[in-house]
Amino acid sequence: MSSTETPATADGNAPAKLRHGWRLLAIWLVLALAADLVIWFAWYPHLPPGRMTESAKHQQFDIAVLAVSAAPVIIFVLLYFGYAIVVWRARPGDDSDGPPIYGDTKVQATWIIGTTVIVLWLFVFGTVELIAPAGAGGGEGPSPIWKLAGNKAATWTPGSNDMLQVQVIGQQWAFTYRYPQFGGMESTVLDLPLDTPIEFHVTSLDVIHSFWAYLLGVKADANPQVDNVAYTTAKQLGGFVVRCNELCGIWHGAMFNNGTVLSQRAFQAWASGVQAKEQADGVLAALPPYALTYDPTVIPQLGKAVIKIDGITGAAGNYYEPSNPVTP
Repeated sequence: MSSTETPATADGNAPAKLRHGWRLLAIWLVLALAADLVIWFAWYPHLPPGRMTESAKHQQFDIAVLAVSAAPVIIFVLLYFGYAIVVWRARPGDDSDGPPIYGDTKVQATWIIGTTVIVLWLFVFGTVELIAPAGAGGGEGPSPIWKLAGNKAATWTPGSNDMLQVQVIGQQWAFTYRYPQFGGMESTVLDLPLDTPIEFHVTSLDVIHSFWAYLLGVKADANPQVDNVAYTTAKQLGGFVVRCNELCGIWHGAMFNNGTVLSQRAFQAWASGVQAKEQADGVLAALPPYALTYDPTVIPQLGKAVIKIDGITGAAGNYYEPSNPVTP
């Protein structure tokens, strides 16, 4: 018999291995509860990507729930590892083998039930969080599984006030944004109204890009000839940065611009002002009609319009900024 195992005592005390089990369980419960409380109340409010939008808030919640779920598992593994090293280590001079362990039905049942519960919990939670917040309209493709609550996106037409539609157009190496409810005007900055559901339609004019507005909790690939849909609703005023998150050429690292969440009144004033200016300058007439994707033959036309919008000049398709001197 191993030196670490003892039979039940004459006065009816539990065997040593049962005492170890209860001791491990007690320590684990205390540590797991403490860790989960720290995660939920201290760490959760500061987790990325923050709470600027509904989608960002959902992602922060998802990370917190997964952290709370993972902490007890990680603590159990580390606790058992440390306990085994301290309590069950071989004593000096003890070269004997421990007793073989097999056929422990309780251990097998506990392991199978525990792992099954963990996997099923993660499956259910992940599925609900993927679909419920935005009908899986988080940049997963052109057709969300179902409509976002209160969203009539499936039958949306310009002029609808159900939500603001914003088209994100990726091109080497800049993002531009079209607002069909404001005459299809195009902007080089992404301004959004507070407390208004936003429907992004993400596409590309050349190679594959990726629209990544980190603080908005929105990330969607921009593929040529593909309309990729994502939803969000801004809940906090402030600025954010949009970056390309897909290697798209030599100036990929410089492909970023800024956006701002404005009050609804300030956004209306901004969007109406840009629309009026572009109409007066002839930019709206130069732009092709608004569409969810664009044929490559209209790329030069869009590029020339961008020059008028924000003074971007360059080679080839007219999208390259002055700091990008050559076309690769």
